[in-house]
Amino acid sequence: MGCLLVIFSLFVPRLIMFGIFLFTNWFSQAYSTVIWPILGFIFMPYTTLAYLAAMLNNNHQITGGWIVLIVVAVFIDFGGQSGTVSHYR
Repeated sequence: MGCLLVIFSLFVPRLIMFGIFLFTNWFSQAYSTVIWPILGFIFMPYTTLAYLAAMLNNNHQITGGWIVLIVVAVFIDFGGQSGTVSHYR
């Protein structure tokens, strides 16, 4: 089941975030306020999911491979936004 969640989150991250919000309390465990998940849902869904996974699986510390995962997620989020701008020109 965990592998399916990861595979689906690559294709529809906002839908997965909404499902996580409805059926679990992971966002309240990983984030101290509500504003960061909302902004992440709107602007950077991959980074929000990567940070969520890092905080839940590493005792609220971001170290090692989790830093790499978050940096890759940031590049994917920024790459997706900039690619559409160059496509429409």
